[in-house]
Amino acid sequence: MEKLPEENFLEEKTNEETGELFEHYRFIIDKGQGVTRIDKYLANLIADNVSRNRIQAAAGAGQIMVNGKPVKSNYRVKPNDSVSILLSYPPQEIVITPQNIPLDIVYEDDDILLVNKQPNLVVHPGFGNFEGTLLNAVAYHLQDNPDFDANNSKAGLVHRIDKNTSGLILLAKTERAKSDLGKQFFEKTTDRLYIALVWGIVKDDEGTITGNIARNPKDRMRFAVFTEEENPQAKYAVTHYRVLERLGYVTLVECRLETGRTHQIRVHFKHIGHTLFNDERYGGNEILKGTRFAKYKQFVQNCFEICPRQALHAKTLGFTHPRTGERMNFDSELPQDLQQLIEKWRGYTEKREI
Repeated sequence: MEKLPEENFLEEKTNEETGELFEHYRFIIDKGQGVTRIDKYLANLIADNVSRNRIQAAAGAGQIMVNGKPVKSNYRVKPNDSVSILLSYPPQEIVITPQNIPLDIVYEDDDILLVNKQPNLVVHPGFGNFEGTLLNAVAYHLQDNPDFDANNSKAGLVHRIDKNTSGLILLAKTERAKSDLGKQFFEKTTDRLYIALVWGIVKDDEGTITGNIARNPKDRMRFAVFTEEENPQAKYAVTHYRVLERLGYVTLVECRLETGRTHQIRVHFKHIGHTLFNDERYGGNEILKGTRFAKYKQFVQNCFEICPRQALHAKTLGFTHPRTGERMNFDSELPQDLQQLIEKWRGYTEKREI
């Protein structure tokens, strides 16, 4: 899957000398995808900072092809359509360049780097996010380290967390460290604890959510739980949870991951009817529980503004050091936006006027 530089993506231009366009990205529409306009489909597919207007302009310039033919923005995609995005220059590999982006470093030695990632920071360069990522920041931080190459895939990120999820993320400075740590994550010998605020009152004080996870065929930016019969390719996933506090129409929970699937906590809690608070991707940015009073609606809107992202934080991480064999456990404080959000709901439950 070819990656596109954000600053050049979907520009209405062609090569001035030849008019030639080059294919940068191609994908096949999923079999279960419903019929929908291509501009809407691509707007959901591509990163948030690429607008639907830019997609429509690209289609008008002949830069979006379906099954080898240019289409307009009102073309309706169908299952198995082959969609290509063309640009005026040949594809190039993404190069991770150093950028001076603040890092909250929790721990560092010759082998590993542990960072407390702020929300709204993409972890690695990708489609629509060519720069300004955690890896660009790490490249800058380690630019004087002759043994670290930011573009060596055999070092660097050991695991990932979502753009709008805050919290602890582990990187390896050497190939040996990444191989060892990667094995620990694969064999599920790491300890990972998340804090989440979810819609609704979770009934049981603790429990386990088990559900195989795969991409949603109707919206490839989402994932969902499937039975083995529904989707044999869905990956086994287990989330253990414990209720920390019940706050009016939301619940603060602690989640321990047994597996580490994409969007696992977000998908599992939506599956049991407790979507993460303000999780736009999964519908948590709507009022899912509560009253119909205008005062309550304004209260929730204020909460959304305080924490303008899904209320999820990777709080603790435990693993065995790849060189010394020492068991290491780290904890991080909740970021300010999440702390303020929780305090606001606590205030609501004490007054309970609306």
